[in-house]
Amino acid sequence: MPFNETLRRRIRERKSMVCVGLDVDPARLPAPLRDKPDPLFRFLKGIIEATSSLVLAYKPNLAFYESLGVEGWDLLRRTLRLIPEGIIKIGDAKRGDIGSTAEKYASALFDLGFDAVTVNPYLGRDTVTPFVRDPEKGCFLLCLTSNPSSHDFQYLRAEGKCLYEHIAERAGVWNDGGNVGLVVGATHPRELSGLRRIAPDLPFLIPGIGAQGGDLEAAVMNGGDASGESVVINSSRAILYASSGADFADMAAVQTSMLRDAIAAAQEKKRAARL
Repeated sequence: MPFNETLRRRIRERKSMVCVGLDVDPARLPAPLRDKPDPLFRFLKGIIEATSSLVLAYKPNLAFYESLGVEGWDLLRRTLRLIPEGIIKIGDAKRGDIGSTAEKYASALFDLGFDAVTVNPYLGRDTVTPFVRDPEKGCFLLCLTSNPSSHDFQYLRAEGKCLYEHIAERAGVWNDGGNVGLVVGATHPRELSGLRRIAPDLPFLIPGIGAQGGDLEAAVMNGGDASGESVVINSSRAILYASSGADFADMAAVQTSMLRDAIAAAQEKKRAARL
């Protein structure tokens, strides 16, 4: 089954569009874990066990693991094995290269067990091709990112359109395997609406909720497809570090549940607006 179809099915089965970003930072570990053996794994295990019934996906950001060297890669492998069957695993790698290098990046990430990855399409289609070859594996293309400096390049105009609009159009063309999506920041609510018109059927991975100040309701209202779905809402720090004490896992679950409920309320508002 193509990845995008699997994603929509999982959204309905799990009744959630929440993605928890597993951006583990040793400097922010809860105090009770710091003197324990294998503290980062204990932390991630606690987070996953507390939130797995509430989420659609987990998204490890590879930079947080790569910065730890060999131990970080081992931590990533063990973390992926913790994630229960049926929950989507997104590798936030933002890879972007061509030829044999892109091939190796794709095989490395998918061989680790990721269901989808993030890719920078700046170098063109041959950057993307290795990541979309298997229709069952997803590829989220960086389109309009949540950071303030996204305006430096992504809003540059060519042939009457912004660069991010060209990316969205190309993503639709490259989606012949049914496994291409877009990364669009919640910090761009107005642009989300326009991008949904350009790419009515593509899933959107939406970061920027919480610490970056993105508007959740606007993200769901403007980014959701006709059914209010095909949206993956990511939250990282607000969930992972909801508490610095022994109750870190319980508080992560509380924050995840609140986010899931808020998304559902925004979905219902979108449906009501269409009636």
